[in-house]
Amino acid sequence: MMRVTVARSSGFCRGVRHAVETAERIAAEGVYVLGELVHNPLVTDEIARRGIRTVSSVEEVPAGATVILRSHGVGKAVYEACTARGLCVEDCTCPFVKRTQKIVRRAAEEGKTIVIVGEKSHPEVVGLVGWSEGCAVVVGSEEEIGAADLADKEVVIVAQTTCPEEIFGKIVKIVSKVCEKTVEIFRTICYTTKERQEEAAALAKTCDAVLVIGGINSSNTNRLYEICRRHCANVFRLADASAFRFEDLKNFKNVGIVSGASTPDTQTQEVLFKMDNNTEVNATNVMDEVVAKMEDGQSKLKKGQLVTAIISSAADDGIAVLLPFSKKETLLEKEELECEEYSKEEYAAKAGEEIEVMVVSTNPVKISQKIIAKIKEEEEKIDSISGGEEFDITCTGFNKGGLTGSMGTYTVFVPAKEIRMGYVKELDKYVGKKLRLKALEIKRSDRKKEIIASQRVVLEEERAAREQVKAEREAEFFANVHVGDIVEGKVERITNFGAFVSVNGFDCLAHISDLSWTGVKTVNEVLEIGKTYNFKVLKVDEQNKKVSIGYKQLQPQPWDLAAEKYAEGDIVHGKVVRIVPFGAFVEVESGIDGLVHVSQISHEWLENPTSVLSIGEEIDAKILVLDPANRKMTLSIKALLPEPEVTRVRTRRDEEGRGDRKSRKSSRAYRDSRDDDDVHEWSEGGVGGASIAEMLQNKNSDQ
Repeated sequence: MMRVTVARSSGFCRGVRHAVETAERIAAEGVYVLGELVHNPLVTDEIARRGIRTVSSVEEVPAGATVILRSHGVGKAVYEACTARGLCVEDCTCPFVKRTQKIVRRAAEEGKTIVIVGEKSHPEVVGLVGWSEGCAVVVGSEEEIGAADLADKEVVIVAQTTCPEEIFGKIVKIVSKVCEKTVEIFRTICYTTKERQEEAAALAKTCDAVLVIGGINSSNTNRLYEICRRHCANVFRLADASAFRFEDLKNFKNVGIVSGASTPDTQTQEVLFKMDNNTEVNATNVMDEVVAKMEDGQSKLKKGQLVTAIISSAADDGIAVLLPFSKKETLLEKEELECEEYSKEEYAAKAGEEIEVMVVSTNPVKISQKIIAKIKEEEEKIDSISGGEEFDITCTGFNKGGLTGSMGTYTVFVPAKEIRMGYVKELDKYVGKKLRLKALEIKRSDRKKEIIASQRVVLEEERAAREQVKAEREAEFFANVHVGDIVEGKVERITNFGAFVSVNGFDCLAHISDLSWTGVKTVNEVLEIGKTYNFKVLKVDEQNKKVSIGYKQLQPQPWDLAAEKYAEGDIVHGKVVRIVPFGAFVEVESGIDGLVHVSQISHEWLENPTSVLSIGEEIDAKILVLDPANRKMTLSIKALLPEPEVTRVRTRRDEEGRGDRKSRKSSRAYRDSRDDDDVHEWSEGGVGGASIAEMLQNKNSDQ
């Protein structure tokens, strides 16, 4: 007894079905199809019998006529040509193909290079290239990547909707390694194609032989054939039932049947009938069951599937619709219609019109129109997320492995190691908090839809971006800053040793010693946080990323203004700041000190200046010498004091020594303390045996 198993996903895909149904319902007069509607001779012959002609270019379509664009889609230039000729367009482009076209168009507008993984000659790929503005590279195998110059380009990768997942994955890995810049990946493989290929592989693994039915030039059917060949040694490629030979199968017990997306169910049925009518096949109910399932469209429905239904009638509780290949009407409840207010009369008038619905459940069958918009929006979001787009959720729970949450009908799981950079110990603290995520993996199945995501990836990318920007700014800064430059900077932070100043976004240090010529105790005496000043660049250390700047270097020094403020003979007021054996230093103003030599402190002879002056004492003095170039000022306190009265009395010793005066030391004033009748003698020519020149010489050497 031979057991026959037909793949559940056999037959037209949604895009092909829509195109075929459009060609079947439309009035044939004045209608043309641009290229083969589907890669199946049986279908194209039937369309031709209706009077619809197939053309290879828009120029073959008469002006004002109607042209059907097949599910494979066309390039931008074709739409423009149709508009130019005034054609009425029936656009049957598959929604999955439309999405890919939009990605390609957007990438081309951004000046990126588009890598299309698929067959160069396939109509879908030709159409995608037509939206690329010449920026597309078509890659059909790993070997073809080497010919593409992608190293220094920003790349966007898309796939032909029927491309095998395995090939796409391998090419993505290679391109990601070759490219030095950003690579955006869009997995534009049609999910129904993926399911069809997975189902074919699973069927081939369990069967002794497999029949693959579909047009010889059908790309997706040929893919199914290749997949089955990997898992089964006995695979037979049939264009239609005429190619079937029972002799090829008579020795096999388990036979699988797979058909492509462009293969009508009738072709598969013909093969089944031919098998059943063969006298060498044991009569079983299996064949009848298989055919019955194919005739009953509801047996092929899957939860979450989008189908195009036809409105049959309207009642108080909703509308009755006919699902594809189903002989029974199905109720679409009024609560599941996408309308503000249900009107039985309005929907009754729409009898015969098409409506898109989603299968909510299969046993019993329940459909909804309202949920489509929500699901479509969600799936568009999921497609973007799978392409690397950031999304956010609120954490609603946790387990020992990580954090949990949800996004629409998808559950979201964030492993503990993917929460942030570093170990996370207390997971419960994240409950109720917003998480910024990127998808690591998206799982879809009838039972569960889940997103495995990471927040750590987002944080690492942001840190890398910040570091990149910082590095670029630093490089630009050091390329344009030089010692001696005058720069403008804003005081950001103040410390006890100086101020950190932002110059073109880079922190420079203004040390406290470089803020004022007179010295300050705190930075706040000169600079204020938040204010902008001019500084001079003193030192540039690019290796250690340090720049020293000064504020005082742009300010005049006190001695630079001394000549304008003071002159010899002026009387100044100052404070004694330092006392030395030969005199005292007086601060005339901050940054300017003058020397009062010990001989200029008093008319009396002083052994030590401290006997008259003390540090901190304020005095008045006269400027004797002003030398701004050498930063020197000589002062005299004595010059402001009244001269003492001098009484001269001639003594016996004077008489005796009158002739010997010239032999005495050169002092015009002397005193003999041992003789009571001696008196002091003062001379303006000198004090204590020191001349004015000697005193100035001593002062200069001290300064």
